[in-house]
Amino acid sequence: MNDSPDLIQPDRGQDATAIHLVNTATFDDWSQKLTAGQRAALAAQKFEGAGYQVAIVPDGDGWFAVGGVADPDSLSSWCLAKLAEELPEGTYRVSGREPGPALHGWQTGQYRFDRYRKNPDAPGPRVLLTKDVKDIEGAQAEARAACLVADLVNTPAEDMGPAALEEQAERIAKTHGAALHVTKGDALEQDYPMVHAVGRAAARHHAPRMIRIEWGRESDPRLAIVGKGVCFDSGGLDVKSSKGMLLMKKDMGGAAHALALADLVMGAGLPVRLHVLVPAVENAISSNSFRPGDVLKSRKGLTVEIGNTDAEGRLILGDALARASEDDPELIIDFATLTGAARVALGPDLPALMTRRDETAAALIAAGKAHDDEPWRLPLPEAYAEWLHSEIADTNNAHTNAFAGASVAGLFLDRFVGNRKDGTPIDWAHFDTFAWRPSHKPGRAAGGAALGLRAAFHMLRERFAA
Repeated sequence: MNDSPDLIQPDRGQDATAIHLVNTATFDDWSQKLTAGQRAALAAQKFEGAGYQVAIVPDGDGWFAVGGVADPDSLSSWCLAKLAEELPEGTYRVSGREPGPALHGWQTGQYRFDRYRKNPDAPGPRVLLTKDVKDIEGAQAEARAACLVADLVNTPAEDMGPAALEEQAERIAKTHGAALHVTKGDALEQDYPMVHAVGRAAARHHAPRMIRIEWGRESDPRLAIVGKGVCFDSGGLDVKSSKGMLLMKKDMGGAAHALALADLVMGAGLPVRLHVLVPAVENAISSNSFRPGDVLKSRKGLTVEIGNTDAEGRLILGDALARASEDDPELIIDFATLTGAARVALGPDLPALMTRRDETAAALIAAGKAHDDEPWRLPLPEAYAEWLHSEIADTNNAHTNAFAGASVAGLFLDRFVGNRKDGTPIDWAHFDTFAWRPSHKPGRAAGGAALGLRAAFHMLRERFAA
């Protein structure tokens, strides 16, 4: 987002270039109001009002822009994103209406990951005006959160290891006056044994840790947000192929979502007692790597036989979910780049959602649909839990058939989410998110991606409204 918080600004009548929005149904009638020269300019650009088409039309000594959208009267998050990507630097105003939800894509459409390569020819900021001043701060916060996820996921593992995740957590905690707690070394082995086991083979500067943030009044309902922070996943001794390892810098995408969501929750001042947990590791290969067939202890007391060292994310999440459960939370949400099976089932754009309660799933899905970030619910069928049976431990971490991989991983996690003090099961939602876009879409750059973030945030805003 070019590090700019000002890509949207209050409309106080300042000079701005007009943007007209049309679709294929309205284009002919709209274009009849133009001069012959203006219609010729549109024809030369082959503009017909189709979605994401952009044209520049001369108008006296100046010009105006035209954008093709599905429905000019009902904008989505992405309706202005192509305009934001292609128009020249300057200040703009949508003609005849306010941009509303399209404020989001206007900002994310200008996102660039330029940590390692600057582009001196990149256009300057394109600013959009709106009279809905009350929407600006929230829209800016959501776009910054989405871009934070992208930045963290896009950063290579050497520069985004467990220590770098800790630095991000510290920055966010300081911004909001929250308390940061980090467990490492011998204490990690004692308190979070599965996190230690998965991360112990990494080099010292990528040593494993449990990162926790606490914020809010003790009297407010407890909300826990958990994120899988596998900063690089070699697969361990069940080593991945070179192709399978190529994108494994993104295996901390769950942690990126958790930190970004926490930033949104605290920034919005939601009346919750927030507890953020990020188990951060590198699943490396060394003489002290954990092995297939090992039996690990867990924080909850369950023993876990290792059927596959490449199913490590659920191990570190198990310890984090157990710790989150100890504080009697009203709700736990976790994010994880957990299974390839979820991507086979749903593709790259839909995060898989698993919940214990139908009401929680419905609320998350509704919030996602309303904000162009829809998750898709997968089941937690108890009948499949037997596939994690172990002859020597309380459970195995991987099943041996090829069926229902995302749901079986969810069932494993479910064993580590506890009950509330009154004996009822803790309300829990699990996002198996890809955190990546293989190809560019307007407002959604290829690479690291926030998928499920806005759905979760708007559900929380509705549920914990002040």
